[in-house]
Amino acid sequence: MKFFHKMALSMLVLALSLMVAAPVSAGEEHTMTKGAVYTMTNSQTGNEVIHYDRAADGTLSLAGTFPTNGMGTGGGLGNQGGLVLSEDGSMLLAVNAGSNEISAFRVKSSSLMLTDRVSSGGIMPVSIAIHEDLVYVLNAGGTGNIGGFRLSDSGKLSMIAGSTRPLSGVATDPAQIAFDPDGEVLVVTEKATNMVDTYTVDDDGIANGPTPHASNGQTPFGFAFDKKGNLMVSEAFGGAPGASALSSYAVDDDGTLETISGSIPDFQTAACWVVVTKNGKFAYTTNAGSNTISGYSVSKKGMISLLNQVAGTTDAGPIDMALSKNSKFLYSLNSGAHTITGFRVHSDGSLTPVTSVDGLPAGANGLASR
Repeated sequence: MKFFHKMALSMLVLALSLMVAAPVSAGEEHTMTKGAVYTMTNSQTGNEVIHYDRAADGTLSLAGTFPTNGMGTGGGLGNQGGLVLSEDGSMLLAVNAGSNEISAFRVKSSSLMLTDRVSSGGIMPVSIAIHEDLVYVLNAGGTGNIGGFRLSDSGKLSMIAGSTRPLSGVATDPAQIAFDPDGEVLVVTEKATNMVDTYTVDDDGIANGPTPHASNGQTPFGFAFDKKGNLMVSEAFGGAPGASALSSYAVDDDGTLETISGSIPDFQTAACWVVVTKNGKFAYTTNAGSNTISGYSVSKKGMISLLNQVAGTTDAGPIDMALSKNSKFLYSLNSGAHTITGFRVHSDGSLTPVTSVDGLPAGANGLASR
């Protein structure tokens, strides 16, 4: 009898071990959290970051909302980069355009922890740049300016004395600020002046400039860098129907811009937001007036050519975009429909819809993904 009891116990242990070791089936894979997507409410009564868990198949599920302890504006900011992740994905920074502040969060698996909230050093911050522990914010209100901060290991922001710099002039309607991959040059786009400003950054984190450069096309808006540091800038052409384009530039260490490909059209309307895949092969623009995403191929030397005039169709008013860390998924925040649309990015640059979430507030702004 003891023999049969021992045999039954052994078989039970074996069965349990096989259950533990069994691979996850394709049907179960979508429940595993593989990353996250973030946007913010930009509410006048209290800005909050909305956190979505990203599953292995690219689908999104709401994980929670986290107050920035600042205020939004409740409306469009005409910006890119209002919500940004650090390179290692450990910190998330958000603008509070209504209270002239920026907030910092520690990123956890399915939550965020607010670590600081400080003055932006100007009026109506709309975009944030981050490189290692160096942070710069673009203030669009008043005469406009940029200002620098250090981000500590504990998530605290401290302003860098003497880092505040003007834009090329007043009433420039700036859209975005970002570092080049080396962290040596800052770039700012100005929609009203058709200028692309550059600033060199010294070892103390002080920005020097601006050096204004005439944009190839009208209304330079969003931009992104490829892995070699070439700059891709969208051109909305004032929202003229079918007139949008994308240009690429080489960026010298002294901040000089040299045109590589000038104003390559996508034949869509109001191309404003830009992302580049991690491998540097593809760039995408959202066309807010056409409710589409256009795809471009990018050569090793930064030359661009139109790949897909309509690579993806979105809900109304696509604005911000974000790529997952591995660039397998692309997400679009659609301001007109208050939704986020997600696409799988294929090896040939084509896009396939994989998810959509709704119920976002009307003034939602910014998109970041890890």
